[in-house]
Amino acid sequence: VYLMAVLALFDIEKIGDRVITPMGTIQMLLGGLGLLQTIPLFATLGVERGWWSSLREIIHVFITGGPLHFMFHIQTKAYYMAQTILVGGAKYRATGRGFVTQHTPMDEQFRFFASSHLYLGVEISAALILMGIYTDAGQYAGRTWSLWLASLSFLASPFWFNPLTFEWNVVYSDYERWLSWMHGSTGGSLKSWSMWWTEENAYYKKMPITSKSLNIIKALLYLLVAEGIRRSDLFQSDTTLNKPLISVGKVIVFIALLLVLVRVYALTERSMAYPIRRTVGIVLFVGLIAGIITVFIEDTNCIRYALAAYYGVGACCLVGLCFGLKVVKHFYFVHDVVCGHIIFIPLFILAALQIPHYVQTWLLYHNALSSDVVVSDILRYARRTQEAGGHVEANEDLIEQVAELKKLVQKQELLLARVGLAPAQEGASSSTDAIADLVSSTEDEMIIQPSSVVSPSIARNKSTAAVPRAQSMSGLDVWGEMALGDGGPGESTVDSYQSNAPQTQSRPTAQGFSFTQPDTMPPR
Repeated sequence: VYLMAVLALFDIEKIGDRVITPMGTIQMLLGGLGLLQTIPLFATLGVERGWWSSLREIIHVFITGGPLHFMFHIQTKAYYMAQTILVGGAKYRATGRGFVTQHTPMDEQFRFFASSHLYLGVEISAALILMGIYTDAGQYAGRTWSLWLASLSFLASPFWFNPLTFEWNVVYSDYERWLSWMHGSTGGSLKSWSMWWTEENAYYKKMPITSKSLNIIKALLYLLVAEGIRRSDLFQSDTTLNKPLISVGKVIVFIALLLVLVRVYALTERSMAYPIRRTVGIVLFVGLIAGIITVFIEDTNCIRYALAAYYGVGACCLVGLCFGLKVVKHFYFVHDVVCGHIIFIPLFILAALQIPHYVQTWLLYHNALSSDVVVSDILRYARRTQEAGGHVEANEDLIEQVAELKKLVQKQELLLARVGLAPAQEGASSSTDAIADLVSSTEDEMIIQPSSVVSPSIARNKSTAAVPRAQSMSGLDVWGEMALGDGGPGESTVDSYQSNAPQTQSRPTAQGFSFTQPDTMPPR
């Protein structure tokens, strides 16, 4: 992409006096050959499910963003493979095993994917926009569609495949958390951008000189792009003919003074009262925005100079990062603020429209992100129970399975209530209350009652007390169909998880064996 951008910036997209004729149509056809990779999947699904079902499955993969996920996955492998080659070593990334439909906040997404995907997506998009502005070769869409698709994948995949991403309350909450994380100074990488950036770029110190030379070459490429933008006629204006109403030099001095005040404010804000701190922060922010807009309006040449300076400063920062200069950290902070808002502005717009939220939930989760998210599993268990005659032997697995389902329903309803998708309820909800109609217990046995209710609940004997059971740290539905069993009719008393009377903590020991505390300790 930088090759095409540099050719367009310096107006050398030609051989002699003949402009290069790109083969955009051929490139699109060659890119379409990648669809042939779906033929084995189509054939396999056709044999197993039928050809019409196979075709519907392939179409569903495409409309839900399957190609974007595949490209994102390949970039993850490519990035860490390159890191291993250039630096060596490896580091464990704890991804966790959270709730299956749990929303991941923006600050966590940024920590995981900024270096490997988000930066690259923004960089490719900027280079493609520059190329589109300066190119004269034509067939822009045919030449760049694959790069735009890759950029869209890197920027959109972490959010498209994240539940509740386009819900307004969630987006606003994510934005507040991200701003708090960006301005945090203590608490480790989970609480502070500064700590995260230091850890994320610590490997530059261990890079061999051969690997650093690659970054220096990339910095030279940035300088080449900056020089091409500076010498171009983008937003060029003659200030001698149109004299600015306000001197641009005075506005720049005003902006510089505001930046100094912002630095002083950042050092002393904790000693200020909240109303004063809030007011001063708003005034400084509005002053900076007004000053920058005034400069661009009074002299449009400054837009071109700002773009050139952005690439030039990026080149210097990349070289400084390779040699351990700490001053570049402040420039990377500005870069991350810009990248974050490039992502958040579309998210706020899509959340305000509300339609993307329903489309995402319908396509990816089949409307399962609701209070009855585990209804299918519960009904499948009830169906097998009914086929077995209405009675199954109560055992430890049965209690664990139903309790796990109940926990999943309660956790999902709590999540929905927090984001405003469902009203908060006190005590048991409709999903958990219905379990009593399906699973009930008598004095000494637990009987599964066949019923047509939506979701079951577990009802235990009032005279019994449940011993605490160790729960899964992940909260995932891990029991599946194989653990459901084919229990037939039968009765049994509830095991050691319930007791009718307080019992001692001791367990029966093997016959003929006893253990006593020795009177004296053996010598060392």
